[in-house]
Amino acid sequence: MRKIADSTVRRLSHYLRFLERFGAQGKTTISSAELARHGGTTSAQVRKDLSFFGSFGKRGLGYSVPELAARIRVILGLKRSYRVVLVGAGRIGGALVQYSGFRQRGFYVTAIYDKDPKKVGTRWNGLLVRDVRHMERDLLREPTDIAIVVTPADAAQDVTDRLVHAGVKAILNFAPVQLAVPPDVVVRSVNMAVELETLSFSLANR
Repeated sequence: MRKIADSTVRRLSHYLRFLERFGAQGKTTISSAELARHGGTTSAQVRKDLSFFGSFGKRGLGYSVPELAARIRVILGLKRSYRVVLVGAGRIGGALVQYSGFRQRGFYVTAIYDKDPKKVGTRWNGLLVRDVRHMERDLLREPTDIAIVVTPADAAQDVTDRLVHAGVKAILNFAPVQLAVPPDVVVRSVNMAVELETLSFSLANR
């Protein structure tokens, strides 16, 4: 498959959420214009995004809501489950562990790590917080698909290096630092300060 832009993948994720909501409301078909309106884009963009993955819908009839939702789940790799480990048992980590939407999408947090002796051994949402010193050993026994890094900036690269060494190929980074990883490892960063500054810009330039 040719290289697909991250922005396209994000829109597909949005389309899926809208389709699931429409399906729950009993809708069986939807037009590209209606999908675009809810996604904040254009009908031409919707058709272009879907065209990367084959033929969808029929001219004049629109898309079948259940069929398109099922196809997008396959495209996004959501027909299987994923093991997820979380490194950093702070406030953001605690919120992420309790988020039920992960399980609904097939993402199962199987382990939490931290270095704070006061947190190691406690239970978060039913999971035991493990000592980060044992992370590589554990991951060799219990391979994981995705790691979520929620550590301070000065610890994030070291934790990432250890995760990569243990075979992790996908990392979601909440630490406010750019991570260096090998070409075969995918990193997605969530920088909340940048997002707030983007909102600030929008407010200041209305």
